[in-house]
Amino acid sequence: MLCAAADVFSIPNVNATFQESPKPFEIYVDRSFIEDTRQRVAHARAPVFMGATGEGPSPENYTNIRDYWANEYDWNMTEAAINKKFEQFTTIVTPIIGNDTYTVPLHFVHHRSSRNDAIPLLFIHGWPGSFLEVTNIIDDLTNPPNTSVPAFHVVAPSIPGFGFSPAPQRPGFGPVEASHAFDALMNQLGYDKYVIQGGDFGGVILRYQAHLFPKNVVSVLSNFWIIQPGESDTRKLAEGLATPDEVTYIRILETYINQASGYRLMQETQPLTAAFAMSDSPLGNAMWIYALMAEVIDPTIMAWTPEVIITWSMMYYIQGPYGGMRFYKEVANDGALDAIDFGTLPIVEVPVAISQFPYDITYRMPLEWAKRGGNVKKRNVHSHGGHFAAYEVPGLLVQDIWEWFGDKQASGTKAFLN
Repeated sequence: MLCAAADVFSIPNVNATFQESPKPFEIYVDRSFIEDTRQRVAHARAPVFMGATGEGPSPENYTNIRDYWANEYDWNMTEAAINKKFEQFTTIVTPIIGNDTYTVPLHFVHHRSSRNDAIPLLFIHGWPGSFLEVTNIIDDLTNPPNTSVPAFHVVAPSIPGFGFSPAPQRPGFGPVEASHAFDALMNQLGYDKYVIQGGDFGGVILRYQAHLFPKNVVSVLSNFWIIQPGESDTRKLAEGLATPDEVTYIRILETYINQASGYRLMQETQPLTAAFAMSDSPLGNAMWIYALMAEVIDPTIMAWTPEVIITWSMMYYIQGPYGGMRFYKEVANDGALDAIDFGTLPIVEVPVAISQFPYDITYRMPLEWAKRGGNVKKRNVHSHGGHFAAYEVPGLLVQDIWEWFGDKQASGTKAFLN
């Protein structure tokens, strides 16, 4: 059991309360904590730089973010902007998993469309993102330009331990439990049938959720549909028999696993060790997540500003980064990660579409490989964009969402006409 039903839930440094039905919520972070954070940044100690490259953020990245945070960053304005942009809520859901009842406090965004034919859509974020990933697509989804494309009621929860959903109070809350909690949330909101869109951990959780709740999940669109190549696939590559798509995908995945996944192994095996440092140093936490953020966006499209890097890092630092970091350990425990490789995820029986972007590790995975993981009917391959598609290339992802869920026959969304 995650916790006792009588427990009172709270978030460190935040004025949040959680009840057994949705309650409107606005972020307000304790100002003494904000000032303490700024002071820690201003007095941060940098490593001795050796002039090496490719080992993490550059000295210039570090200095620019430190100076901006200490002298210019305004959390009050950021907080007000988030509260103005989003209709936010808190609640408690109580899914039954096996023989146990889990009492799960959640923070979530919920924007309803004015369209009578709007489809409920669950948007699930990943690490090192948060519910803020939905910022640039939520308006187009709830209020599209015309009736030729579908509209959506958008629900974007914070995974427990991320943003403003309190971290689990003991081990055992991974993607399986998250999928139960998010299904319970959709049911609590009156959506007995819904679709899902997600990347990163969202792309992992949606596979568990669609598998476990095929009567509720009508179809999904994933921009992180991962399939670990098998021995026969690598043998084909060695023998020169692999297709161009197969070669590209295997090479991208190998580069990530062998050269860019150190953070993942740490969080997957000894997250508390890293969390001691990240919890004490807001700038260290920002550099930790920026190391990944910087590598997985298309530099021809955008660059991360110090303001956005700081704000995204605050979605972990405010309540403490440990809960979000150790979700990797729970994902591994549920089988989706296997040492340095990706593991085996459940087969998804409902209709699936996938979107691939060149600065993400799923880029150009063949459709036939994708079908190993379930009922994949559509593959969108884009020429630009990266890992945070909803935030980075919102127009491309929204178009994929409109086209896929607008195809009522292929996606199964004809179920919403009944």
